[in-house]
Amino acid sequence: MSLILHIDTATETAGVYLAMEGVLIAAAINQQQQDHAKWIHLAIEQLMKEAGYALQSLKAIAVTAGPGSYTGLRVGMATAKGLCYALSIPLITESTLKVMAAAVIRQTANPPKSPSTLYCPIIDARRMEVFAAVYNEQMDEMLGPCALILSENSFKQQLDSSVIIFFGSGAGKWQSICPHPNASFREVVAGGPAFSSLSYSKYVSNQFTLLAYAEPVYLKEFYTHPK
Repeated sequence: MSLILHIDTATETAGVYLAMEGVLIAAAINQQQQDHAKWIHLAIEQLMKEAGYALQSLKAIAVTAGPGSYTGLRVGMATAKGLCYALSIPLITESTLKVMAAAVIRQTANPPKSPSTLYCPIIDARRMEVFAAVYNEQMDEMLGPCALILSENSFKQQLDSSVIIFFGSGAGKWQSICPHPNASFREVVAGGPAFSSLSYSKYVSNQFTLLAYAEPVYLKEFYTHPK
């Protein structure tokens, strides 16, 4: 039985999820972004205890690799790699943007009528910068994950031919300047079910990430202010 622990600390809301055969069975959420680092280990311990499983029962650890908060990504990746090393189990990494898109596709029962509806998760990266990608309903990348500065012409090529559903923490700033009639905006409740489904697909096909090479996907350089 594939019992997989999922770790997502990439954005404002962090989650740890436990899934069996790709089906979510337990979850813990933290909405205080500054507390992710001190919250994560206690949350995992409590989650496993309440679900009635020991850590040694886990078959793999899945983690959102990015993009997202620099600190959050490091917290999640370090925790996942540490557990995998200690338990001698494989690591599964997944794009934060892909998890978001999978969640909205699952939640969109009646998408806008269009020959092709696309899905665009947007993560706020401060000012007018965002992390974004565009997927179709089959989860194929129509625009790969990227860091970009929003302008009125953003996503124009895709919008000219398709309805695009935009969502995520950066969608509001895009909505305020977006002139295109094919743009639609939704709230996203990303979380365990979508993440669990994606990770299980990778688990059954042995798509694991080597611990030695696993690192966060920042999409842009991390700068610190000089002292």
